Amino acid sequence: MKLHFRSRDFCCAALLILSSVVLSFCALFRQPTVYADENDDLILNQTDQSEYFVTIHDNNGANLIIKTGAATVAEVLERSEVQLAETDIVEPSLETVIQSDYSINIYRSRPALVIDGVHRRYVMTASHDPKQIAIEAGLTVYDDDIVKMEFNQNFLETGAASTYRITRSGGRKLTIEESIPYKVETRYDYNRPKGERVLEQPGEEGRKISIYEVEFENNVEVSRKLVEEKILVEAVPEIIVEGAKVSIPPEREQCANWAREAGVSEADLPAAIDLIYRESGCRVDARNASSGAYGIPQSLPGNKMASFGADWETNPVTQIRWMSEYVTKRYGGWQSALDFWWCTGVCRGITKNGHWY
Repeated sequence: MKLHFRSRDFCCAALLILSSVVLSFCALFRQPTVYADENDDLILNQTDQSEYFVTIHDNNGANLIIKTGAATVAEVLERSEVQLAETDIVEPSLETVIQSDYSINIYRSRPALVIDGVHRRYVMTASHDPKQIAIEAGLTVYDDDIVKMEFNQNFLETGAASTYRITRSGGRKLTIEESIPYKVETRYDYNRPKGERVLEQPGEEGRKISIYEVEFENNVEVSRKLVEEKILVEAVPEIIVEGAKVSIPPEREQCANWAREAGVSEADLPAAIDLIYRESGCRVDARNASSGAYGIPQSLPGNKMASFGADWETNPVTQIRWMSEYVTKRYGGWQSALDFWWCTGVCRGITKNGHWY
């Protein structure tokens, strides 16, 4: 039996094989990019301006793009169920606040062997800098030392670990890059409720280089002397805004607003309102029938308050401004004035010897 091939069938078969090969290569070399499913809880309301697109680059070959309202890098990774080893490196740091569309890079750690003469140290590292890897292995690398990656000649001993060897050159200086911790500053906002805390500015560590002269005895380091220090990046302080607005009963809120307008600080407000109500009930036209004291501060005579405004008889803010200056000059402040009021009202009957009179 003879087999007959038509040219059209041959071309179709060849085209089919070629297409399969192309698709296979595309699948093999295509970088896998994974998008969060539309039904996933990571895809939030598109109109929410507090949400951003975040791209997670993982050097194991996988990318993830999500839209999220997570506040920090750590929260993004947690919501995305990205697992990290302690020796993996994440850039930017886990504490970094997300404030716009963002990219996160994950560098996975791998085993490395560092050889220093007869000393051999294994370490899991995400770094590709030979000197840094040696330092992570707990070894000191002086400025003139050389650290090089070398071919793995004994796979049974080192396994899949990359091998690095330190060549000592008798260096007498040591340069160390160190972090500068950031400070935490608290700013009080008297327009926010007391107890409310808001992160206004995330802190960032600075970086500095310290250069030391090293003294050896019998090839063993015995001391270091700092000879130079260079600031590479200044630390950025973390600023926390803490609410300090005092909670005032509703029936006293109007009086408190007058006091604020008169310049009474939120810190002084509780004592000021307490004293004002004890003097006059915060009534602008309060008058003591027997003494003639007038107004919110019970000024005697009332026209003393004219120094703060011609409207002293009817304006509560003018009266409290005068009262504020009065208690500051005479008693040292609102709290001291309130303390004096209590003492004259409660303990005035006690003599220096502790007896009533």
